[in-house]
This record gives sequence, structure tokens and C-alpha cells, in this order.
Amino acid sequence: MKMQHRYRTHLVSAAFLGLFVAAPAHAASLTQVNDWGASGVPSYLKMYIYVPDKLATKPPILVSGHSCGSTATGQMGNIPKIKAAADANGFILILPDNPGQNCWDVGAKDTSLKHDGGGDTKGIVQMVKYALTKYNGDASRVYAMGGSSGAMLTQALMAVYPDVFRAGSARAGVPAGCWAEGYATSNQWSDSCAGGNVSKTAQQWGDLVRAMYPTYTGHRPRLQVIQGDADQTISFKNSAESIKEWTNVLNLATAPTSTDMTTTSIATYSRQFWKNACGYGVFEAWAGKGGSHSMGYEEDAILKFLGLDSATTTADPEPECSGAGGSGAGGASGVGGGSATAGTGGTTSSGTAGASTVGTAGTPATGTGGSAGPGTGAGGSGGSGVVVGTGGAPSSGVAGSIASGGSPVVTGSAGAPTKPGTAGGGGSNQDDGGCTFAAEGSKSKLGFSAIALGLTLVAFGRRRRGARR
Repeated sequence: MKMQHRYRTHLVSAAFLGLFVAAPAHAASLTQVNDWGASGVPSYLKMYIYVPDKLATKPPILVSGHSCGSTATGQMGNIPKIKAAADANGFILILPDNPGQNCWDVGAKDTSLKHDGGGDTKGIVQMVKYALTKYNGDASRVYAMGGSSGAMLTQALMAVYPDVFRAGSARAGVPAGCWAEGYATSNQWSDSCAGGNVSKTAQQWGDLVRAMYPTYTGHRPRLQVIQGDADQTISFKNSAESIKEWTNVLNLATAPTSTDMTTTSIATYSRQFWKNACGYGVFEAWAGKGGSHSMGYEEDAILKFLGLDSATTTADPEPECSGAGGSGAGGASGVGGGSATAGTGGTTSSGTAGASTVGTAGTPATGTGGSAGPGTGAGGSGGSGVVVGTGGAPSSGVAGSIASGGSPVVTGSAGAPTKPGTAGGGGSNQDDGGCTFAAEGSKSKLGFSAIALGLTLVAFGRRRRGARR
């Protein structure tokens, strides 16, 4: 009997120890960073980071900006799939916060809208550089996303710091620079822009972005914009203005490369897609049919667009493209017409004319000029009908010209803008679009419960043993 009792006691002890050892020593959580190197930026800025327990070898970094009146903790509750992807794929989340402010400052021309000018945008970049250094992050895979004010922040970051960010996704935001029109520092709000009353040509928008970092000539970040066409807080007109701005900045045609319709659990969208000169998707515009300002994040689509949807991905989805944003290779000249056949000019894509090609003798035919590309080039050669084909008329393309935006493909009626209220104290958080979310739960008490159970069982065993003696 004593042997059986000892066996039971040891079994209980082993189970207790097993529970104690199995309890995780650390669990990833959103943590405030105090030593991120803030310098020359607003003192109200706070930075939070989420570092998954299992990091990628060179982890990408995703900045997620909250909406007006919300918080970093609140924004974390809005992106559960993105948090789960960070855990599974090993990338880092940075969630900035601006306590005491209503919205992000994306309207101050001399600070936040100027490269290295200071302001909220520079503070976030300083935090990104801190994380890249501390966690051996991948500087070629830094991204940003957000909704409402966080979307405005995303577009501003793409414009002011194209040397830092590779891509972004903005839900219900405005074009970079729009918020500066009628900007009120008291509540970081712009009635003019929010109401859809700021309109510029594609060239004007593009020039505005380029002036934010005038010496920059490198890669421009790709962008995904998503908005409900019935948004009553930020006019849907801003989506059309963003299309004009970013097609110009990215040197894209006004018309999309392709369009489609798709239905998700959140909404039915009319989508437009643009590809660059190398065939890579660099701009997307989603219009949610009947969607309000408080539409949820299309997290799966955002992760895919940013290239954060797989642990095996080690490079950004958009490789370097020498033809994007500049001139491509010269088009080949057409072959001279044979008998009763006209020579056709090759498509030009740069300022270099193709060489003429010897034509085949026959009935003279007129050469057709090559179609215009991003640059100026000579047209195809026409056959003279004797020996040598003569050059066709030059194409009408102008080198380096940037397509001006046309009328928006999808338009929606804008309701009267509504300023978001300030965050209330305590309780659950709620963003300006009305999306509720739960704050982070309390830590598990499993370890403490296991210890108490083990001690109780051991004490009970000792009392039984003493009674039998």
C-alpha cells in the first residue's frame, strides 16, 4: 500500500512539474519602446512594437497607423490576421501612437510633408531605423498601412520617405499633400480635403509629391488604396485624386492595365490595377460598393500586396525595374513593304530610334510610324519598292512626359464630412469609423493555478500517509 501511495505521489509531482515546464517563458506582446532615438520630432509621439517569438532571419517591418482618436492598442485589435501573419511569417509590427492628438499630422508642409523636416513622419522613420538595427531587419522590405488618418499617414510616408518604404496600403485616406489644404493644427483636421473639395491635375499632384523630396530620383513605393464609395467622413472623391497622384508619380498610364469585380466577406469591390514598364503590379484602387468609412481591413489582400503572406518569401514582390519611371529600350524599325505590303513600325519605348531595315523590292508602300511609348523614337521603316526602306514618320510620344489623369473611372457621391470625435477615457476603444475592438486580454494564470494544484495534492498525500501510520 505504501509503494502504491508513493507511486501516486510521484505521478502527481511529475504532472505538476510538466505543467510548470510547459508554461512558456515568453509570449510576444505589444510593447512600448522608450529608447527609439527620438530627435527633432514631436514629444507626444510614442512607439510600440510587436516582435513575434520566432523572427525571420532578416525580418520585414510593417508600420500600422491608427485612425483619429484611436490608439496603438486599439489598432492592434483591428488587425488580427496581420498579427497572426507576423507570428507565422516572422515580420515585425510597429504601431505608433500620438496621445493628446486627434489625428496624425499629415498637413504641416514644413515638417511632416518635408523629407527630414521633422513631424510625425520623421518620428516614425526614426523608429523604423531603430528596429532595423536592433533586430537585423530587412531594409528592402519596409511597409506601411492604416485606415482613415492612418491611411493618410501611409500615403504621406510613401511620398516623403520613398527611400525608406517599399510599399503601402491605405484604406479610406487622401492623396499625399491634400490634408495641407485648410489644415487646422488644433485638431489636425482639414475640412477642405475631407469634403472632397481639393482637386488637382495628375501633373500637379505628382509635382507636389516630388517637391517633398526634391533631390530623390530612386524607386517609388507601390501603393494600394481601398475606400467605400458611400464614405460620409472622407469623401470618395479623394480616391480619384489619389489615382491621379500616384499614376503620375509612378509614371503610369491614366487608364488601368486591367479591371475586375470581386466580392469578399466585407464588400463587393470594383478594382483597377496598374503595371509598370516591367510588368509588375505597382498600383491598385479598390472601390467598395455602398461601403462606408468604417469598412474593415481586407487583411488577406493587404498581406499579399505587401508580400507578407508567406514565411518562404524573402524578397519584395516587385523586383528592381530599370524601365520603370524612366525610358525603356529603343524600338526596332519595321521591315520595308514587299509587293503591295506596307512596312510596320516597331513599338517605341525610349528616345533611341531603331535602325532601318533593308526592304524587299516590290510595289512601293508607305511605312507606318511606331506607336508612341514613354520616350520619343523613330517610326518603322517603309519599303521604297526598290532596294532600301526609308524611315517612317516619327512617333508622337514625348520623352519623359507623364500621363495626365482623366476623369475617374468610378465616382461616388460624397456626403457631408464628419469630424471624428476624440477618444473617450477608459473602456473599450473605438476608431473613428465605428469599428469596435477589444483591448489586449490579461495574461493567463495557468502557471499559478498549476502550482497551487500541485502543492494541494502533495499536502493531501502527506496527510493520508500520516493517518495510515
